Amino acid sequence: MTVTPAARIDQGGTNPAMPAAARVVDLTKTYGKGEAQVRALDGVSLDIARAEFTAVMGPSGSGKSTLMHCAAGLDAVTSGQAFVGDVDITQLKEKALTTLRRDRIGFVFQSFNLIPTLNAEENILLPLAIAGRKPDKEWFDVVVDTVGLRDRLSHRPNELSGGQQQRVACARALVSRPEIVFADEPTGNLDSTSGAEVLGFLRRSVDDFGQTVVMVTHDPVAAAHTDRVVFLADGRVVDEMREPTAERILERMALLSQAAGA
Repeated sequence: MTVTPAARIDQGGTNPAMPAAARVVDLTKTYGKGEAQVRALDGVSLDIARAEFTAVMGPSGSGKSTLMHCAAGLDAVTSGQAFVGDVDITQLKEKALTTLRRDRIGFVFQSFNLIPTLNAEENILLPLAIAGRKPDKEWFDVVVDTVGLRDRLSHRPNELSGGQQQRVACARALVSRPEIVFADEPTGNLDSTSGAEVLGFLRRSVDDFGQTVVMVTHDPVAAAHTDRVVFLADGRVVDEMREPTAERILERMALLSQAAGA
């Protein structure tokens, strides 16, 4: 089951023939008021191409997690727009936004966020159960076999390793066939071997299934699995890189850190 990804985008943005899976336009996010106000995002505009694996990186406090949370509708914006497909999610009321997140977005978090009383299969199918939708058995089997969990479906989270728990979380994010998957430090709590397994699965979901994945990470090795790395500093997009390698990412991050300390 292979889906041919869309034409790759150029350095400046998405292929005009292929609308972005998600985008933000002049996005700002502030916390606090007066002298205590912090501007976490400062006029960010960014397109996320379909069928690509994108990493968002930057120094601590650069706004990368805030950007993901605003783009995914998990956090309200102060000003600007955030789109999933052609829907401006900043204009949606809470019920409509909840429905959109459930039906069109998949999430993978550093802390796994599995339900401890449910087994792996039940955790994977939870979004569909909440939506009242029956699973596509063929697609479920493809996802489960891709993450290598066939012999762990009856196990509860406390009977699984960290890497297995995160693979359950990845399968849960994909089982509803979302338009886009947002992953926030998905390998942050994993050892290098387990982290590589999870990254390999995310990479295959893009290459084999045409999935769109956006990952926030501080790890150059993790980011090297992606098609494109977007760099943030002080709440702004300051650079991006295509065909990244861990070495090139480390060099770019060092330059950003030096600039931040200047």
